[in-house]
Amino acid sequence: MVFLPQEVILKKRNGETLSGEDIARFIAGFAAGTVSHAQAAALAMAVYFQGMSMDERVALTLAMRDSGTVLDWSDLDGPVADKHSTGGVGDNVSLMLAPILAAIGIYVPMISGRGLGHTGGTLDKFDSIPGYRTQPDNDLFRRVVKEAGCAIIGQTADLAPADKTLYAIRDVTGTVESISLITASILSKKLAAGLGALILDVKTGSGAFMPTLEKSQELAQSLVGVANGAGLRTGALITDMNEPLASAAGNGLEVRNAVDFLTGAHRDPRLRDVTLALCAEAALMTGKAATLDAARSLVDGVLDSGRAAEHFARMVTALGGPADFIDDMDRYLAPAPIVRDILAAEQGTVAEIDTRGVGMAVVALGGGRTMPTDSIDHRVGFDRLLGLGAKVDAGTPIARIHAADEASAADAEARLRAAYVLGGNLPSNPLIAGRIEPTTE
Repeated sequence: MVFLPQEVILKKRNGETLSGEDIARFIAGFAAGTVSHAQAAALAMAVYFQGMSMDERVALTLAMRDSGTVLDWSDLDGPVADKHSTGGVGDNVSLMLAPILAAIGIYVPMISGRGLGHTGGTLDKFDSIPGYRTQPDNDLFRRVVKEAGCAIIGQTADLAPADKTLYAIRDVTGTVESISLITASILSKKLAAGLGALILDVKTGSGAFMPTLEKSQELAQSLVGVANGAGLRTGALITDMNEPLASAAGNGLEVRNAVDFLTGAHRDPRLRDVTLALCAEAALMTGKAATLDAARSLVDGVLDSGRAAEHFARMVTALGGPADFIDDMDRYLAPAPIVRDILAAEQGTVAEIDTRGVGMAVVALGGGRTMPTDSIDHRVGFDRLLGLGAKVDAGTPIARIHAADEASAADAEARLRAAYVLGGNLPSNPLIAGRIEPTTE
């Protein structure tokens, strides 16, 4: 029978459940060009209003996965796993997590993205490192994963191409904030990466795309349910983003923070706890440890021994970065022309942080994009950011700004001051607000 995409659109518009065949044929047609962008936009809008069942979400995820290449890592001698974060500010976890997992014998082919809105992008951070190739060919990608144990790169054109095009359509049609579509978008790329296990870091709070715990839980349940339904062993942690996770926000500054973390020169406590909790979950899911306590001990050990830093260094060098990057990062991470403290105007306690506002201050400095074609200044941002509960006097630094010029420095300083609220009662924000275990063995 001839396939008519408008019939699928009408069924979903009317609140009916789509069959797996409906979805597979629609996405295959979209990838082949026989389903138009207008028809894809219409289906996205219908899904936005009508939602999708768990079975529909699984079918959509698998169809988008199958629109391109699916990687096969069966030649490796250990488990293959990855992490995905829903995005935040000062969230450089991937830079430490991948080499920590590599150091315990888990291969990590991490396919990451660039910054979106107020959130920083892992690829933008790596672009701070001279020579590092975020878009290697497949042969180099596979070689680095095998030799260094991990490789952090960008999405290639042949991995879930239907998702890339559909996301661009959603971005301009007001259908981004659909949990069904977000789920399929995130997971289609992870399934195409050929993983054996996935740990999700779903953010909640003022710096998250899902600012309420209820919405974060809904997204986490959808992601875990669909991933496991599609055959990928997946768990999730819901973590706090009511303040920047690291004390640095900005691409080169977060790379410096990550290197200090790996070498032990400086470790932000909240960042350490989230990173190692996610690593422990991955170790448990892949059978590298029998209990969470044993998994935590394992990942603690490779971090403190320096083995994780060695894997990071190997990855950077293998992907074209400097061989002595960790030992001499001051030589390679260019400083911003303007570096100065931002001082508190009065005495008090940091009671609230508009974390999204901090992220937008980084964007205003040139550390993020307002248009997809914008270039990024990797030097700019903030470090020494104070967290909730910090006590300050008038004249105490609340952060240090790194800026390219006085005009952007003044604007970003005003934005940061507005993001910090002193006084009042401290909120109770658990760092890990929830844990969802895999639903399959």
